[in-house]
Amino acid sequence: MKFTLDVENNPTGWPDHTQLPESDGTFVKNFQEHPQSILLTDSITPVLQTIHADGNYCIGQDSGIYWRLTDPLERGAEAPDWFYVPNVPPTLDGQSRRSYVMWQEFVAPLILLEFVSGNGAEERNRTPLLRTDKQETKPGKFWVYENAIRPAFYGIYEVRKASVEVYSLIQNRYELVAANDRGHYPIPQLGVELGIWQGSYQNMELPWLRWWDSQGNLLLSGAQRAEEERQRADREQEIAQQQLQRADREQQRADRAEDELEQLRAQLRSAGIEPQL
Repeated sequence: MKFTLDVENNPTGWPDHTQLPESDGTFVKNFQEHPQSILLTDSITPVLQTIHADGNYCIGQDSGIYWRLTDPLERGAEAPDWFYVPNVPPTLDGQSRRSYVMWQEFVAPLILLEFVSGNGAEERNRTPLLRTDKQETKPGKFWVYENAIRPAFYGIYEVRKASVEVYSLIQNRYELVAANDRGHYPIPQLGVELGIWQGSYQNMELPWLRWWDSQGNLLLSGAQRAEEERQRADREQEIAQQQLQRADREQQRADRAEDELEQLRAQLRSAGIEPQL
């Protein structure tokens, strides 16, 4: 695809997110990927809303990140399965983002995640970008993330192995992060941990990639939060009903005691004694 510079509407001459392809035409690899992305986004949204009171953050799910201008344009992009960028608006000029363009905004994702469908070689490919007069090598995904896009954290999740590797960018190189005592990987900037949760989500029993808070409490999905709230409301209603029944029994006991007392007064009066009760 050839790109024609539109200097009048874009003085820099570099295309923006509306001018770049939003898909390379490939299929999502399996049925689990979209639910996995939704689960990650859904469960961390309350945390992000607390951190970003102004709403300035964006999440990409199988969305393109353009890091260089190439021909064809798609060669200059990677499409991580999930990523989060802090302190950028979720929309641009009133439009939803079609892609994330590094030369347009300069802010790197804080965390970027890949979901392995094959053997993981693509996600761990460190082949560097090399140019000659006639051609250039296609850089590996790991190399692009480490040297060009540069998220602070890069995670490689393998559902088949029920595992996740997390790398942290330290002095311009990715270093493998060690799991904590819970088997989770802390993301200090968010106050959360990343790890594997075995359970059922959207009718699939799998080892899902999930978030926990810094105390080790699982961050719930919207459906889980709603169910927890429903159970809490049911418990409160049950407690209120028990208290009402207890109060009713107390009233009945008080009424019986008053009846018995009145009978005793009547017996005393019939015997010519004025009760003092």
